[in-house]
Amino acid sequence: MCLAIPGRITDLFDDDMARVEVGGVGKDVSLALVEGAEVGDYVIIHVGYALSKLDPDEAEKTLALFAEAGELMAAAP
Repeated sequence: MCLAIPGRITDLFDDDMARVEVGGVGKDVSLALVEGAEVGDYVIIHVGYALSKLDPDEAEKTLALFAEAGELMAAAP
């Protein structure tokens, strides 16, 4: 099973690279597959690549679901 998660672009670098933040953690990813991405945009990230841009409202909903799932897993016996 593969998992792609939304992250917010915080910095742009040369060679189609960017720093993306997910849950307070920064990761450098490639933007080679996404045109027109800018600082502040949300992108879907999978294995070091941004796959597409994502609507900010949808990104926030998805991140909230991940957080809720994490809380449920932590509370499970």
